[in-house]
Amino acid sequence: MNIFDKAPVVDKDAFVAPSASITGDVQVGRGSSIWYGSVLRGDVNSITIGSRTNIQDHSLVHVAKSNLSGKVLPTIIGDNVTVGHSAVLHGCTVEDEAFVGMGATLLDGVVVEKNAMVAAGALVRQNIRIPCGEVWGGNPAKFLRKLTDKEMAFISHSATNYANLAQAHAAENAKPLDEIEFEKVLRKKFARRDEEYDSMLGVVRETPQELNVPESIAPDKSPKASQ
Repeated sequence: MNIFDKAPVVDKDAFVAPSASITGDVQVGRGSSIWYGSVLRGDVNSITIGSRTNIQDHSLVHVAKSNLSGKVLPTIIGDNVTVGHSAVLHGCTVEDEAFVGMGATLLDGVVVEKNAMVAAGALVRQNIRIPCGEVWGGNPAKFLRKLTDKEMAFISHSATNYANLAQAHAAENAKPLDEIEFEKVLRKKFARRDEEYDSMLGVVRETPQELNVPESIAPDKSPKASQ
C-alpha cells in the first residue's frame, strides 16, 4: 500500500505472503521473504531489506522519525538475515548474516553487527551495538557468550532454508482458486483412511469398487513345479 507519496518496491523474486502488509517507503530485495501476518510500515521513514532475508510470521518492522538525539532512524536489514517469528524491529540496523530470535525486540538506534545473534525474547534497548560473533539475550539484553562455529553456520543455513521454502509458498500462492479447489478434492479422495478414527467422528467415506481381474489375465500365483 502507498502512503503519502511513497510506494513499496518489492523485487519480483521476493515472496510476500497474502496476509502480510507492506506500506510506504519500503524496499524488499531479491529472494527475500515476508511471511504471514508480518507488518512493514515505512510511513515516517524508510525500511530497506536486502537479498535472501526472511522476516518471519507476525513480525513488526517500523521506523523512527527521530530519537532523543534528533537523528533520523530508518530501519535497515541486510542480506541473508533471519528475523524470527513475532520479532519487533524499530528504527534499527541489522547487518548481513545476523540472526534475530523469535519474540525479540530491537529499539531505536540498535545495531546488530554481521554474524551476531539476538536470542529469542530479548529486549535490546536504544543505541546498543551488538558486536560481530556475540550472542546477546535477556531483558534488558546483555552479552551472554561468543557464537560457536556451528552457530555461525546455522545462521547462514537458516537464510538459505527460508529462501528455498519461500519458493514453495510462492508457487502455492500463485495458483488460481480453481486449481487449489481441485487439489483439495484430490487430497480428500486419496487420503489415507483410518476406519477407527472415522467411526469416532461418524464419518462414512466412499469406498472405491474392487477391481475384479479375470482369471484369464490374472498372474499365475500357483507354485511352479521344481525342475
